Amino acid sequence: MAGGSKSSNAPKSRKRVAAETSSSAAAVIKRAKDGSGFTKCEDCNKDVAMALIDFHSCSLDAKIKMNLEAQVVEIPKKPAVAAEKRKAKSSTTKTKKKGKNTNGRKRPPTAFFVFMDDFRKSFKAENPDCKSVATVAKEGGEKWKSMSDEEKKVYVDRAAELKAESYTRGI
Repeated sequence: MAGGSKSSNAPKSRKRVAAETSSSAAAVIKRAKDGSGFTKCEDCNKDVAMALIDFHSCSLDAKIKMNLEAQVVEIPKKPAVAAEKRKAKSSTTKTKKKGKNTNGRKRPPTAFFVFMDDFRKSFKAENPDCKSVATVAKEGGEKWKSMSDEEKKVYVDRAAELKAESYTRGI
């Protein structure tokens, strides 16, 4: 094993695939860089390796294509029957949405909201023409910001009373 063997890097000779010789076939054969031969299929006009030409089946491609086209067939719908089924199904299985409980627990108002109750009454008395809720809220917010802590204390105390009352009632 040591020493006297031939070089393993020598190029190997490749066999060329022998094609049936006919005048038109010889002109159509294409060769790749490695020497393999390709020919065009007469039915599907595709390049096929000559070694695999026996396994090539154009009819298989055609069958697959026909099956795919057959699956895409549109089925006519009967709109009246479908609509009736939907109506019947929805009326029997539909659950009614529960309304909001207006008598449920509510948080006691904060000092600002106690102030706003009084402010709305006074603002409406001073400005009977003003119908904008946004204007009333904006004016009330500005007045609340400009008030001192002693002026706000009345509303803070009233809010604390309402909060304590709500806790004793269990709200």
